[in-house]
Amino acid sequence: MAVAQRIYAEALFGAAKDAGRLSQVHEALADFAAAAAESPELRAVLRNPQLESSAKAAILADLAGDEEPLFTHFLQVVAEKGRAAELEEIAKEFERLMAREERRLTVELTTAKELSDAEAAEIVAQIEHASGRKVEATRRVDPELIGGIVLRAGTLQVDASVRGRLERLRTDLVRS
Repeated sequence: MAVAQRIYAEALFGAAKDAGRLSQVHEALADFAAAAAESPELRAVLRNPQLESSAKAAILADLAGDEEPLFTHFLQVVAEKGRAAELEEIAKEFERLMAREERRLTVELTTAKELSDAEAAEIVAQIEHASGRKVEATRRVDPELIGGIVLRAGTLQVDASVRGRLERLRTDLVRS
């Protein structure tokens, strides 16, 4: 994450929190980021270096409308500062700040076979208990794990898979 993107996300987060509009701004930014992800035309406008910053600001203000003035103003400032192409990354950083604020942890559970809903719920409950946070989990299957689980939360990864154990054993044997 670039420093500038973090600064813009933190500035928007702080302003929205101070104004008591955090959830509304979060929703507006998330909607905008989703629209940008789904629209190659919008991404092209945001990333076009030949388009004047003031023109981008006007386009973004039109897209944002008047529902959330703080967010609309933020879009204009970002465009005028030449950072419109970074809005999707700013939105990701803002989402991280929201997760921290809401004491929410996003994890990815990777297993060798598909987990039942009950098994996944039990694992999530254990993570919630250990972390003291609300956990949102996505599940993925990787048959190469052989067995066990790999848990990824942000940059933290816990590998309790059979493949991971075999790799560690191999590394230990090579060192000896």
